[in-house]
Formats: sequence, structure tokens, C-alpha cells
Amino acid sequence: MSIGAVLALLRDDFPEVTISKIRFLEAEGLVEPSRTPSGYRKFNPADVERLGYVLRMQRDHYLPLRVIRDHLDAMDRGEAPPALPGPDQRPGPVEEAERELGPGVGPGGVRLGRAELLAAAEAEEAELREWESYGLVSAGSDGGYDSEMLQIARLVAELGRFGLEPRHLRAVRAAAEREVGLVEQVVAPLRRHRNPQTRAHAEATARELATLAVRLHAALVQAGLRALSP
Repeated sequence: MSIGAVLALLRDDFPEVTISKIRFLEAEGLVEPSRTPSGYRKFNPADVERLGYVLRMQRDHYLPLRVIRDHLDAMDRGEAPPALPGPDQRPGPVEEAERELGPGVGPGGVRLGRAELLAAAEAEEAELREWESYGLVSAGSDGGYDSEMLQIARLVAELGRFGLEPRHLRAVRAAAEREVGLVEQVVAPLRRHRNPQTRAHAEATARELATLAVRLHAALVQAGLRALSP
């Protein structure tokens, strides 16, 4: 089957799926369709079933791709996949915040071109231009996007599916800038120090303060939502 035929099959159960999403899952190694001599993707029924499993685990159980990959690896070995988490085991806002700022996220990681960012975030060019106009996403000096910009783009895209537009997110961006200012007040004297170890300590301190600030923000939102519950 062509990628278009696969999209038509999946859309009955997953209306939000797009060709960009399928390509992204392929790029992440979760499905490996064969290729014709001219380079066109050809999916077999097992590939479609595998894609359906990935999409179902994301939608119904909120599993991140790294966990879904572990499931698929177990199934490929003929083993039963790990048990699915119950509703009370799913990460809350605080845990999600800690994971968002976990190891491996930073400007030194992945570098994406514009087209790659659009595919990974499942966004259109017009959406990216709007995000950039509101200062939510920005390219580096080389014109590429790092892992943090990819993370932001994905989050903005997800919020957009709930009807939140970039103009609604100006308050979030402003709050983040204020938090950056608070962190900078603490670490600026350390960054100006001549001792390289002190400067390295400044970066570690900034990272720790950023994580604490995000955790506090998430906890405050969680508490606020709980107060609104009947």
C-alpha cells in the first residue's frame, strides 16, 4: 500500500493522523516500510497494524514514543509487551514537567531544517510562520532548529488542537521570560567569574533553577485545576 492508502485506512480510527505523522513515526524507527526502486514507500498489512498500535498507545494510554518502542521491541521478540499503566499511574503535570527538562534536551542535540521541523511537529508552513511571529519558535544563526525548539513546536501544535492559538500563548511566553529573568539574577554573578569551574557551576545552577521553576508552575496549575473541580 502507498502512504496515502495507509492514511485512508487509519483515519477511520484516528481522524487526527496525517502523512507527516506517519513519516515522523517512520523517522523514529517505529515502522519500516519497504521501498520501491524509485524510492516510494510500500506498506504491508503488518506495517499498518504496527502504526495503529503506536497511535492507540499514544491516544488511549498517553505513552511516550520511547516506551512504545520498548513495547514493539518486546513484541518483535515474541514476548508480551509490558503492562499498561492504569489511570492513577499516568504522569501528572509535575512529572511531565520534570520529564520535559530531563537529560538530553538542550541546544547541543538535534539540529533540524525547516521542513524537518514541520514534519516532526506535524505542522504547516503557515503555522510555523505564525509561531515565529509571536516569538514562540525561532531558528538559530545557522537557520536550523534545536531540540528545545522542536519541543516547543510540538507543544504549541498540541495546544492548537484544543483551540489555543499563538495569541493565547503570549501570557505563557511572558511568564517564561520573567522566570528566565529570575534565574539570571541568581547566576549572572557566577557567569562573570574568571574561574571556569565557577562558570560551569553557574550553568548547572541555572538548569536546576529552571527545573524547579517549571515544577512549581506545573504544581500551581495542578492545584488551581483541583480547586475548580466540584
